Amino acid sequence: MPEGNEIHRFADRHAAAFAGKRVQVDSPNGAFPDAALLYGRKLQAVEAYGKHLGYFFGRDLILHIHLGMYGDFRDGRMPMPEEKGALRLRMWTTRDWMELRGAMDCSLFDEKKWQKLMARIGPDPLRPGSDPEPAFAWIKERTAPVGLLLMDQSIFGGIGNIFRAELLFRAKINPWRPGGQTETTALRGIWKEAKTLMREAMVDRRIVTTRSKHRPHKRGPAEDHEVHYAYRRAGKPCFVCGATIKKADMGGRTVYWCPECQKD
Repeated sequence: MPEGNEIHRFADRHAAAFAGKRVQVDSPNGAFPDAALLYGRKLQAVEAYGKHLGYFFGRDLILHIHLGMYGDFRDGRMPMPEEKGALRLRMWTTRDWMELRGAMDCSLFDEKKWQKLMARIGPDPLRPGSDPEPAFAWIKERTAPVGLLLMDQSIFGGIGNIFRAELLFRAKINPWRPGGQTETTALRGIWKEAKTLMREAMVDRRIVTTRSKHRPHKRGPAEDHEVHYAYRRAGKPCFVCGATIKKADMGGRTVYWCPECQKD
């Protein structure tokens, strides 16, 4: 599932291509029957919030997209490619086009439904003005593992499995530590790092969380096998201490950690 950095990157790209312009919209596979309601309308703005995208055509005409596990966009400059596969949505102008496949949701919201969704999502590290302090207080009242709480989109919007593993590693926090035993100063540090690393990932188009001093190749850009400390490195030596990275199931997703750097 794309994490918040990728969702915000899509929002920026699509806003640059389509916002302020009248767009053509269709649904080649028929899975978005309301496409005709958007055809020829002016797209006013595109916003990302957590893992959700909103394309605003009017106060009560908002296209909501959630990519889920399998959704993805393709986009580019004209000419638009031929229709292929289960193409749920296309949007285009005389200059730009985008395609959507496999999304968990692609539907129209009115303002009331959009605001109800926004109220359910926690602060997003990539949205200016997001206040994480209420989320910190909420975590401090919970006995659930902090690794599980970080993935709860009602607590923090946009943090997924990669950032969960990497932020906890960099903070030296065991993912199984109860939320209530996690210091507020540590949570503030995680938030600060999330803002920085997710913003960098938007620019780089990949998530790199390792520091150059810890990589096998210390000069130049990180190679693909050394971009993460823990995520998908189970059974391999920790870049920092040499201990074997572990993995386990947590809430239906795989969590990764170093048993030495992240002692309970």
